[in-house]
Amino acid sequence: MVTNETAVISPPPKPQGFQEQIRSFSRAFWACNVMELIERWAYYGVRAVLSIYIVDAVSHGGLEFTHIQKGSIYAWWALVQSLLPLFTGGFADRYGYKKTVAFSITIKIAGYLLMATQHSYWGFFLGCMMLAAGTAIFKPGVQGIIANATKGSNASVGWGVFYAMVNIGGFIGPWTAGYLRIMDWSYVFYANAVLVALNFLILPFFKEPERPEFDAGSAKGPLAEAMQILVVSVRNVFEPKLAAFLVIFSGFWLMFMQLFDLLPNFIDDWVDTSILLRGAGQLFGNQGMIAAAQAGHQVQPEWMINIDAGAIIFLMIPIAAIFSRMKALHSIIVGILISIFGLVLAGASMNGALCAMGILVFAIGEMMASPKKMEYLSEIAPPDKKGLYMGYANVPLAIGWGIGSSIGGHMYQSFGDKVTLAKQYMATKLQMSQATIDALPKEDVMTTLATQLGKTPREATELLFTVYQPQQIWYVFGAIGLASMIGLIIYDRVLARSASGKPSAAVRV
Repeated sequence: MVTNETAVISPPPKPQGFQEQIRSFSRAFWACNVMELIERWAYYGVRAVLSIYIVDAVSHGGLEFTHIQKGSIYAWWALVQSLLPLFTGGFADRYGYKKTVAFSITIKIAGYLLMATQHSYWGFFLGCMMLAAGTAIFKPGVQGIIANATKGSNASVGWGVFYAMVNIGGFIGPWTAGYLRIMDWSYVFYANAVLVALNFLILPFFKEPERPEFDAGSAKGPLAEAMQILVVSVRNVFEPKLAAFLVIFSGFWLMFMQLFDLLPNFIDDWVDTSILLRGAGQLFGNQGMIAAAQAGHQVQPEWMINIDAGAIIFLMIPIAAIFSRMKALHSIIVGILISIFGLVLAGASMNGALCAMGILVFAIGEMMASPKKMEYLSEIAPPDKKGLYMGYANVPLAIGWGIGSSIGGHMYQSFGDKVTLAKQYMATKLQMSQATIDALPKEDVMTTLATQLGKTPREATELLFTVYQPQQIWYVFGAIGLASMIGLIIYDRVLARSASGKPSAAVRV
């Protein structure tokens, strides 16, 4: 019906300020952030020291596996933890986010207990897979609640808050684990099993978010319904735009995970962090720290890596606010470039100060890239598939982490592991018999080399670094990250051309 009335066009809503956005979040949002903090505290407390524990000498309380075995464990961990959400994300949408979270907590506790008690490869492997599975089930449940509790006007800040909480837990965990492992390695796993169980106490304090109605009258049995959810989950991931993003972004994750899986070993083997200990002692007037540095004591690798989480705690929310108006994909591209520079700098030398600076730079790039993937996927997710799409966020992690763990394990065992290179030097340069070298306990290899050379163990380490150049492994990972960034630039141009029907302008950030 045509009328003579003039249509009244309402002005666009005024953008919310930062404080308004913070106040707009629900109890469910804040409860899930606390649960995520606790879960990450436990998870990163274990993950921060695990690379050292797996390869450490048995006489030091470690498992004394090879870096190749460690890489194999991490590769399977990546597949389980990152691909299982394709299935569990759909179940979170179907059966409820809170039930999904409760189930995951139970599995994670079992994983921590197995890791504390099993010292054979397969026994420890099973514990790791239990922890990986529990984490895979936990993530879509919690992230699905966050996705339902945020909307366009506060999504960027909401995910920024979530990522900051992740890193508060990630910052506390390595500090506590670092002290616990000094007493006994098993304390790390037992303590975190107790810690993650605390999330059972938080679940009753918020209501299950509203979810889309599913057909309750279906005659299908549970197995058939489960298979249907799995088929839908897998089928959706092959949507071209989504699939292309996930594959290209996996290169970033291949590079990214080396900071946590390989850099601790590199620091433990090569980096002289006593300069940081001495600097802290001079800054705070602590003569004990200065004396420790002069005696050659080092900063524990997990505490070095913790610079990443510490930076994110203080800078994530301001960075999220600053870049909230930047397109998510553009922020990811710039973040990858900064992360590449940081990772290469962290592993470029034996200088502990440069390593710390590299980790800090890496954290800045991470803050621009990693949380934006959640925002991007939340934007393109249909309303009834929020949990499913949050599960998709882990697909590039599965590809990158899985492949990177396998590559990294073999590369480091051959070209980076100090004990391996010391044995190689003794065989090729000092002409020692292979039988004599093989008979040396792992913890005695560097002492033997230093004695043969008439040098201190530190001087012997510097010699090996000069001869074998182990820092070159970081150039390989940096190149892979660079390829991922270039791929995303091309992806963005293709999307812009598709949307406009004409060639797009260059990416503007």
